[in-house]
Amino acid sequence: MKGIITVLGRDRVGIIAEVCVYLSRRRINILDISQTIVQGYFNMLMIVDMGSCAAPFEETAAELNALGRETGLEIKLQHEEIFQTMHRI
Repeated sequence: MKGIITVLGRDRVGIIAEVCVYLSRRRINILDISQTIVQGYFNMLMIVDMGSCAAPFEETAAELNALGRETGLEIKLQHEEIFQTMHRI
């Protein structure tokens, strides 16, 4: 199963590392990653493979959301299909 993770917030050192450490501990593989910084704001989009993650999707999404609150970021995890449906032209 694939997921889409979005990370938004003020840029600072260590954002990518914090998210990647969490993903590694959950055995979530990063398939693709794109990040930009615009006028001091960090924006990252990741496509991840959740096939080896033992935790339920909803639990993982809640934990990423909590990580975002703890670190001053907005972190969201969505099913790939839902993300694609929401962003169709």
